[in-house]
Amino acid sequence: MRILVVNDDGIKAPGIKRLVQMAAGLGEVWVVAPAAQCSAMSHRITVRGDLEVKPYDFPATGVTAYSVWGTPADCVKVALGCLMTEKPDIVFSGINAGYNVGRDILYSGTIGAAMEALCWGVPAIAFSVAEEDECEVLNTYLEPVAKELISKTLPQNEIWNVNFPGCTLEEYKGILWDRIPDQNQYYRDNYKRTDRPDGSCIFSAAGLPETEAADGTDAGAVLSNYISIGTIKNMII
Repeated sequence: MRILVVNDDGIKAPGIKRLVQMAAGLGEVWVVAPAAQCSAMSHRITVRGDLEVKPYDFPATGVTAYSVWGTPADCVKVALGCLMTEKPDIVFSGINAGYNVGRDILYSGTIGAAMEALCWGVPAIAFSVAEEDECEVLNTYLEPVAKELISKTLPQNEIWNVNFPGCTLEEYKGILWDRIPDQNQYYRDNYKRTDRPDGSCIFSAAGLPETEAADGTDAGAVLSNYISIGTIKNMII
């Protein structure tokens, strides 16, 4: 199996290291990821200008890796269109630091990269976790969940969206399948205003996570200490 791994937190992020280390046990791994933090880029691409691509010494054996000064979707385009001589069998996107649930899916660079894979006819799985230091459930169940999803077939216009709860293994309750996106934004807008003497102002953003969500949704699952697995459709393809 040939696997392309991408993310939106940048090639140095802890999440992508976890994902690559797991993927290396499944087959041939390529990493093409942003050189810098690119969260909330959605499906943004570079339409003019240069994309600097550099070989990257990734801390995993037998992995071919490149950093790209571009967006997550750019990384998929460059990987599939320019770097890889053969298409991957699947694209892994993540592991994102922070849930990709509810309306936040619309903003996610992790999801954007997975959707770009669909544009090339390659299946994709997006992986996210509560935070980088809340990984007990992730570390235990990442590989078995990935293997199970690889064995399943989705329509060409859908990706898997997997979110791991930030609870302990003792608090973990299991997997909930077929979760639909919650209708609310999980990280609620929160802007702190600072006025300046010249009449301008600064709004400092720091999203506030929800504490409640509807049953049957992705947000409801992770808030109840379940792994949330659902699909997201690309309505254009």
